[in-house]
Amino acid sequence: MRLETPRLVLREYAEGDSPAVLAYQRDARYLRYYPWEDRTLEDVQRFVRAFIDWQSESPRRRFQLAVLLRGSGPLIGSCGVRRKPDDDTEADIGFELSPEHWGRGYATEAATAMAGFAFRELGVRRLSSWCIAENNASARVLEKLGMLFEGRLPAAEHFKGRDWDTLLYGMTHERWEGAAR
Repeated sequence: MRLETPRLVLREYAEGDSPAVLAYQRDARYLRYYPWEDRTLEDVQRFVRAFIDWQSESPRRRFQLAVLLRGSGPLIGSCGVRRKPDDDTEADIGFELSPEHWGRGYATEAATAMAGFAFRELGVRRLSSWCIAENNASARVLEKLGMLFEGRLPAAEHFKGRDWDTLLYGMTHERWEGAAR
């Protein structure tokens, strides 16, 4: 599977992607909103292997794609949709990006391509997501995508010795199609 946008290519993960993923997942800015204190090559190889394994699911329910800059650009992140276990018409969307590429609209561009795939190709009727409440950049991406804020869950996550609130977002197929794209 491959999706292209004006500036990005989203493609299936491959065995050789682990070093590029490790390069950004070790960055302290990336690690801030994750439970990990550090990432090792072995951690990232397991991470990438899981996405490769998803490619052979039948029927396929989870699609996690590597995000690369167009041309011969580097792997700069990940974006995916996962159908809910008990409902083919509902899915969640998630993304991550190398801190070196934050603030340029790449996450929104990748998430827009993935949401379009979910609604148009998978026939999803509802897409949802969540982020750590303090992660304002991720919340902005979800809002730019057209998702509506649906609520705040106090202390929904616990890592790094503290509780973290999460923000919930959602969007229907009708809302997606009604937006100017």
